[in-house]
Amino acid sequence: MATDAPPPPGVTDASPAQPTTEAFVEMQESAEFGELRRAYRSFAFPLTVAFIAWYLLYVLLSNYAGGFMGTKVFGNINVALVFGLAQFATTFLIAWLYSRHAAAKLDPKSEAIKSRMEADV
Repeated sequence: MATDAPPPPGVTDASPAQPTTEAFVEMQESAEFGELRRAYRSFAFPLTVAFIAWYLLYVLLSNYAGGFMGTKVFGNINVALVFGLAQFATTFLIAWLYSRHAAAKLDPKSEAIKSRMEADV
C-alpha cells in the first residue's frame, strides 16, 4: 500500500534511477529492440499457430471422426486418449523449447538492452 508519508529518518531510497520516457521510446524504436522482438516472434508465432492447429485437429477429429478416434490402440486405450495425452506432452515440450530459446536468444539481448538503459541514467 503506497502512502504519501515520508520514509523514516535515516532511510534512503535505494531504488535505481529510472530512464526517461523519451529513453524508453528511443530504445523501442531502435534496431536492437526490433531484433529482440523478431527473435521472440520468430519462435512464438509459428509455434502458437502449430499448437492451435494441432489442438483444433484433435477437437475436429473428436467431433467428426468418432470411429477413428475410438479405434483401440491396445487394451482400453484408444486413439482419442493417445491424442489427448499428446496434447499435454506437446504443451510441456513447447514450454521446454521456449525456455531454451529464451535463454539462448532472448535473455542475452534483453540483458544488454537493460544494462544499456540503466547505464544511461
